[in-house]
Amino acid sequence: ISTQRMQDALSAGKIVIAAGFQGIDEAFNITTLGRGGSDTTAVALAAVLGADSCEIYTDVDGIYTTDPRIVPEARRTRRICYDEMLELSSAGAGVMHNRAIEFAKRFSVPVHVRSSFSDTPGTMITSEPESADAPVCGAAKVRNEARVTVLGVPDRPGAALTVFSEIAAKNIAMDMIVQNVADDGHADISFTVFRDDLPATLKAVEDSTRKLEAEGYSHDDDLSKISVVGAGMATQTGVAEKMFRALAEKGINILMITTSEIKISVLVARTQAQEALRTVHEVFQLDVQPAESNAEVHVATEPHEAMDPTELVAKMERMEELIIEGITLDQLQSLVTVVGLPDTPGLAA
Repeated sequence: ISTQRMQDALSAGKIVIAAGFQGIDEAFNITTLGRGGSDTTAVALAAVLGADSCEIYTDVDGIYTTDPRIVPEARRTRRICYDEMLELSSAGAGVMHNRAIEFAKRFSVPVHVRSSFSDTPGTMITSEPESADAPVCGAAKVRNEARVTVLGVPDRPGAALTVFSEIAAKNIAMDMIVQNVADDGHADISFTVFRDDLPATLKAVEDSTRKLEAEGYSHDDDLSKISVVGAGMATQTGVAEKMFRALAEKGINILMITTSEIKISVLVARTQAQEALRTVHEVFQLDVQPAESNAEVHVATEPHEAMDPTELVAKMERMEELIIEGITLDQLQSLVTVVGLPDTPGLAA
């Protein structure tokens, strides 16, 4: 990323227009960067120029607590941290592409999402959340999910690898993954994929089931994923219980659960997905603005040092591959399994 021509033009008082989604490949051929390329290019230029922030103008006026087309009470957030935005983006909120947010986080570039059609202050994406006390900052929905369960998998090392390597060979992305406790030397492995990927997934599962001599497999393609995200839940208890109880009171059955440090995702019937999204938005009072965020959005004023272009390109190239940044070991964990629960609303709560 050579910025000399750009800096010369800026110094001369000119307005610079750069291609938003073009780059070069290993053979120096001009190519496109794919989805999210324009946002990623803008963040990269902001980093190498040492800009105070990167302003992204789009067709929405900021990041909302959820999709306002489904929940009219959804509120525009004044500020959201990188990790929260990454989780919301992966959970279905499509305002910005994951790669652009990853770059912004890696290079400490504040991103200001604003509307192209109004002067609304927008949303700042920075290292700090909107509220340090609120456990949840947003909710999202992925509408077309399918669940596949491989039944009676032998409980031995490499069994899960056999299942997932067949799927990975077909370039199918998996989302939620749950393996139950082994019973009589066998276990069930459940995972979700996008509905459009289900036919290819079932072919891969059929092959792996035969290799493992598993009991069989089942699938359901009429599901949606509902997620709540918030940096505050990492230090607060009772968030999952509150979410599960609210869904149970609406008669919404939870079919699958996965969690991370700042995200809880549940799988529900697609016919109940919109009601589930409204329910979690209401129970966590996401329509109420946190008291500490009453001030208007301001662009970060801390000096941001310009990066060396060679160093920036090297970091960007490494981010195109899977990077393991660290490995931790926790030897103080315990596993508790409740067996044979009826599949009815409210039991998770």
